[in-house]
Amino acid sequence: METFKIKTFDIKELKGISGKTIEEHLKLYKGYVNNSNLVLNKINELKIDGMTNAYILSELHRRFSFEFGGMRNHEYYFSSLSGEPKQISENSELKNAIEKSGIIFGSWLENFKALALTRGVGWAMLYYDKETDNLFTQWVDEQQLGHLASCSIILALDMWEHSYYLDYTPAEKKNYVESFFANINWEAIEENYKNSL
Repeated sequence: METFKIKTFDIKELKGISGKTIEEHLKLYKGYVNNSNLVLNKINELKIDGMTNAYILSELHRRFSFEFGGMRNHEYYFSSLSGEPKQISENSELKNAIEKSGIIFGSWLENFKALALTRGVGWAMLYYDKETDNLFTQWVDEQQLGHLASCSIILALDMWEHSYYLDYTPAEKKNYVESFFANINWEAIEENYKNSL
């Protein structure tokens, strides 16, 4: 059964991130979608005799969180690169929410970029917590470890080497981060924020 569908993204030529990188990265995303379906189907098949298959099921559930996280994280990532690059507007609700916390947007962005340079593989994320009306900047290890429960993803920056290795060495990943933000469509990020309210 195909529960999850592969999404398409309108990603035009980017500055500093090659078409080959995006092409290979999208193949990886498709793998996450396919594996999410595969693992979920196997869980549904084996749960009929849950006690006998308890060990296998527990490992499949662990794997599902990785595959599902990889699928969803990449959907946010590729959506932010879809369409034309657009700057954040001066009257942006997201910008105002960030600055409400006492930090100007430019400083917040520099802090986010610094977080993205965390050693190891993972994601730099911006979340919104509806319960407290707060924005949180967070590092997520791998695809699923460190997500903030019940918070909505607003911005997702992939910091696995597969997202930049064809264009930059690991020592140059700061250049990849700058390229990502040079190509970002802030209208898509703003839409994520508005949908989370």
